[in-house]
Amino acid sequence: MASYSSSSSVAFSIIILLISAASAADNHRPFNRIYAFGDSFTDTGNSRAGEGPAGFGHLSSYPYGMTFFGHPTNRYSDGRLVIDFVAHSLNLPFLPPYLSLRSTDGNGTATDANGVNFAVSGATAIKHAFFVKNNLSLDMTPESIETQLGWFESYLETLGVDQRVSVLEDSLFWIGEIGVNDYAYTVGSSMSEDTIRTLGIASFTNFLEALLKKGVKYMLVQGHPATGCLTLTLSLAAEDDRDSLGCVRSVNNQSYTHNLVLQSKLRQLRLQFPEATIVYADYWNAYRAVVRNPEKYGIRERFKACCGTGEPYNFEVFMTCGSPFATACEDPDRYINWDGVHLTEAMYEVLADMFVNGTFTRPPFGYLLKKKLNL
Repeated sequence: MASYSSSSSVAFSIIILLISAASAADNHRPFNRIYAFGDSFTDTGNSRAGEGPAGFGHLSSYPYGMTFFGHPTNRYSDGRLVIDFVAHSLNLPFLPPYLSLRSTDGNGTATDANGVNFAVSGATAIKHAFFVKNNLSLDMTPESIETQLGWFESYLETLGVDQRVSVLEDSLFWIGEIGVNDYAYTVGSSMSEDTIRTLGIASFTNFLEALLKKGVKYMLVQGHPATGCLTLTLSLAAEDDRDSLGCVRSVNNQSYTHNLVLQSKLRQLRLQFPEATIVYADYWNAYRAVVRNPEKYGIRERFKACCGTGEPYNFEVFMTCGSPFATACEDPDRYINWDGVHLTEAMYEVLADMFVNGTFTRPPFGYLLKKKLNL
């Protein structure tokens, strides 16, 4: 892999030291379970399992999964996602997707020992009914963050009382990015950006509050990435709508504003739930740091998609990765963008390290671990 990965054995040093301290003290991991939520940036298989969206068939086609798994795993990448690297850093296996777990085991007791992933591709922060009512639905993603909360509540019902308490109080709740789809579904409509932001953050805040009221103690919440730097956005926006990094200015401003409001809500939740540790992951600035200095992270290509077809970005909306016309680059570890909308395994690894060991979480992720380990 690129130069960044050649030093990846050092990259998780803080986590390794804390895990070692935990092992020496009481022979267990900092967290025995992770419960993940979000959209396609976090989904490890719900999009093609059970009742998942029907519009993502190409996701089950090669070259998805080519770098790490060697075959498609219904992840939107050539390999692992941020949540996969986080699980690895905490000495845990990959999280099973909830819908697959339910369809194969009924109650999940045999395969969910280290947590469950409830994230699903295409999910929105706002209820799906809102998009249907306003003729903005793509009719393939009825799942929202509220749906995922319902799945989690159903999952809790399969557990005993003591087990339920342990899940809520001792697990890491990783809340992946969600809400980007809400803005995307309204492109070209008369729906205002302010309306989507207000409704989306209100819905998302209600979701977080519901988890905290149940007794969740350790939570990380990702903000929106710099969506103006995604290949899809660049291919659709006007050439004169660019910022100093070459990304789409208007869309990056949209994500930035969204994140400011979200952080304000998180500060309120910290006051409302002082017993909980709530960490904010600054996806926007982490992403921009890589775009600003890609060579530092072993990246060469900032904007072109590794897998796709067409000029100038190797991306066409109706001939995306997984379709017969699309091909994959030979060196995805040198690219940020995988399929024009989602990221390469290499980029996800960089971001995971930025969140777990870097300076892009507030408070630092290490602070959350110390709270858990009582260090």
